[in-house]
Amino acid sequence: MKIFLKILKILFSSIFLIFILGVLYFLLLSSKEKRFSLAEHSQGTLLSQRMFENLKAQYPDYSNAYFEQSVAFNKYGSHAKGFELLNQAVDLDPELHLGYRGYIKLRFLRQFDGALMDFERLDTLTPNVVDAPWGENIDFLKGECYFGKKEYNKAIESFNLTITNEKEDWAEVQTFVYLGLCEYELGNYEKAVSEFRRALSQSEHICEANFGLAKTYEKLGELTLAKVHLDKAEKDIAYKRENEYNEYLNEIYLWEILEFKRTLGK
Repeated sequence: MKIFLKILKILFSSIFLIFILGVLYFLLLSSKEKRFSLAEHSQGTLLSQRMFENLKAQYPDYSNAYFEQSVAFNKYGSHAKGFELLNQAVDLDPELHLGYRGYIKLRFLRQFDGALMDFERLDTLTPNVVDAPWGENIDFLKGECYFGKKEYNKAIESFNLTITNEKEDWAEVQTFVYLGLCEYELGNYEKAVSEFRRALSQSEHICEANFGLAKTYEKLGELTLAKVHLDKAEKDIAYKRENEYNEYLNEIYLWEILEFKRTLGK
């Protein structure tokens, strides 16, 4: 029995030593790209953070290390630390990281002016490119910023530029929803109806467009149509635009629909 336990102890010690050597290899000997990939795919763990720190120490001008290390902090609300790292990434390579910083300022912090500054600066650095920060059209994101600032005419300009660049059938469907919301806020109810219907021409399940139509038809005195679109919005609420990390500016909720239905026509 004692011999068996000794063998187990030696075996576990050997496995642990191999593990430590493997970690040291990645930390010290493998290429920075391999280490970055490992740290990226274990994002948020202690090992990941240690590897990012090691990469920054060895390659202080490696902007991606600062950027990727910031992602977990910003996702989970530690924005002070997240932006400390993200700002360093932007300083090192503004063209590569300005878009993401603007995106975070818009979607997570509601810093509309700061986000616009980042998007505008990125545009000046890439004059012949339509940028797509974090996979979204930059003019769409600018439109959201102006919408958040209640500058609806400027928002309309940006959203229409999105459609010009991406074409009607390829533009993000929420572009038309936002256009409808802007026209609604400006009191242009017939135009708002037209924009919401453009969204529904892409998919009849856009609950934000149906809710917008319900509110617009109520303003126009068309209560029967308002009720029809409220029912559609309620039915398709499962298709709503949402994200586990942040609330969208045009996000709607079931309670809003039910409350509006309760008061409609009173």
